[in-house]
Amino acid sequence: MYNNWPTFFKVSHDGGPNSGVTGYWLIEWKPVLSIVFLKFNKSTREAYHSHAFNAFSWWLKGEVIEHHLNGEKIKWYPSIFPKYTPKDCFHKVEAIEDTYALSIRGPWDKTWQEYRNIDGQMVTLANGREIIEMKQLAEVEE
Repeated sequence: MYNNWPTFFKVSHDGGPNSGVTGYWLIEWKPVLSIVFLKFNKSTREAYHSHAFNAFSWWLKGEVIEHHLNGEKIKWYPSIFPKYTPKDCFHKVEAIEDTYALSIRGPWDKTWQEYRNIDGQMVTLANGREIIEMKQLAEVEE
């Protein structure tokens, strides 16, 4: 399980080292909430993913396309209105240009998942991106 104590002013990858997203955390307190400023580098990850938390995010600068596993695509631009991302939203985010967001995240669940469409695997992850389970699935076409 994760550490029950808050950390402040941390910088690290958000979504693992291959995500292209850097997180600048004001606070990360997984049992309670996290507030993080995100920088999405122009690109996307190959892995669709769910989250361990629900989140409200404000797009501040740039443009992204949110790709859902079911093929739906949604463009997001800067707005005063937040985007709500429920923990069961299975998606990946493609930054059309370097893009910035502020995200407030709720308490973490113990696990979340990634669909690695390169090798057709559904991976269940826990804190620290520890792999709990891997299942081979059929390819999902975009």
